[in-house]
Amino acid sequence: MSGLRKHSLEIAGHHTSVTLEDEFWQALKTLAKTQGRSINALVAEIDETREGNLSSAIRVYVLKAVQE
Repeated sequence: MSGLRKHSLEIAGHHTSVTLEDEFWQALKTLAKTQGRSINALVAEIDETREGNLSSAIRVYVLKAVQE
């Protein structure tokens, strides 16, 4: 896997950043596009239901999505 990169987002009206591997970021972008929404909107949904770290929650979301 490639190295970790920080990505800036705006969710729930505030700026934040997540650190993800390029592969997870690209998969997240693809999922958002497939669902017809922005990355910010998708991450906001993940943020609302997460337990623990946002970056980890995104990884789990992406993993579950590709397993379906």
